[in-house]
Parts: sequence; structure tokens; C-alpha cells
Amino acid sequence: MPVREDISILRLTLAHGADLKSTNRYGGTALIPASERGHVETVDTLIKAGIDVNHVNNLGWTALIEAIILSDGGKRHQAIVRLLIDGGARIDIADKDGVTPLEHAKARGYAEIVEMLEGAAQ
Repeated sequence: MPVREDISILRLTLAHGADLKSTNRYGGTALIPASERGHVETVDTLIKAGIDVNHVNNLGWTALIEAIILSDGGKRHQAIVRLLIDGGARIDIADKDGVTPLEHAKARGYAEIVEMLEGAAQ
């Protein structure tokens, strides 16, 4: 099933002062589920709007971690990881078990994401 992404409502809410610190039932901002679901344009829009790219939800996950552990590592999620890194995401924020985004990407065999994370670490 293709991902359908319509960000017109997001743009309207941002234009009218949306609260970028608002959280969902998991304590995550809009960036976290958008990253997990592969919504590239939404992630880009939220980052440009100034959302905190390093927010940690109640599960102990950032948008970067969710873009890795809850994805297939494909092109959309690779684009999101690049946007997050370029947007200032800290690659050293580990989950509650102490596992870093790089370790998660290696464990899943996401070579392209591993390469991005290793490049960002230098």
C-alpha cells in the first residue's frame, strides 16, 4: 500500500501557530510518527518549522531511532534519516537499552543508513 502524504493541513496549522511541542499519547512530537511512517515531506516541513529533532518520547526513542527500528530501511526512510541528520539530530542518543541509532541500523543490515550515520559521526 503506497504511503499517502498530504501536508496541506500541516502547513495551515503551522501558518496559524501550531504548537511544535505538542505530544501524542506516547509523549512524542509529530516528527516522531512522521519519521517512522516514511512521510518525507512532513519531516522536512517540521524540521524547517523548528521542531526539536532530538525530542525523546516515553518509549525512549527519538525520530531518528524510529526511522530506523520501525522501518524497512528503504529509500523514504533513508531520505528521512538524511533530513534528520542534516537538521541536527544527535546520532549518539541511545534508546532506553543503550542501543544507538548506528547499532540499530547495523543490526538490521541497513547499509545506506549505516553509511550516513558513520559519516555524521566523523
